[in-house]
Amino acid sequence: MVTTNETVQTEIIPESLIYETLNGRPLYYKGYRDVIAGDLKPENIMGSSDLQSVIVMVLAGTLWNKINRKSYLLTSNESGLHLGKNDNLAADIAIFDRISVPKLKGKYFDVPPKIVIEVDFKIDLKEIGSDVSYVSEKSQELFDFGVERVLWLLSSIRKVIILQPNQDWIITDWSNDVLVMDGCILNIKNLLDEEEISY
Repeated sequence: MVTTNETVQTEIIPESLIYETLNGRPLYYKGYRDVIAGDLKPENIMGSSDLQSVIVMVLAGTLWNKINRKSYLLTSNESGLHLGKNDNLAADIAIFDRISVPKLKGKYFDVPPKIVIEVDFKIDLKEIGSDVSYVSEKSQELFDFGVERVLWLLSSIRKVIILQPNQDWIITDWSNDVLVMDGCILNIKNLLDEEEISY
């Protein structure tokens, strides 16, 4: 069997450094090369940034009070989504129809959420090419799984990308109102300002 450098490299990278598996391809945590080189410990790259974690918490807290929790199940903390063999993604926030999740099983969700909200990137983008490639490929996989809407919040440029299947991307400033789902509109800047978050 012929082994390429890429095969050898994949084999020596611990599974713990894989953030997601997209279309059978492992995507590693940003900074994993520093862990392999011995410059960082794995726990130094696996956490969220301060701003990312606060945004996720503020959004989850707001959504908790805005959605009908009898009809929808709200999840956070990088909910695992098992789309198929060698296809496992993480969602910063996901909203499921409760009828599709009658009972929790202690495993990754194997049914699609209605809405996925992603905040920033935790993967090494060199593995997939670019941030646009990652947003596009991951969102398409989610749509193929059955997700109806994906929102990407990018704190570095303070933008929100709104994606729905077979529709043009909408990119808007996060100071604008954004429809999450019927009856639920969020304004990221206003939410952070209300919490007196400096960033």
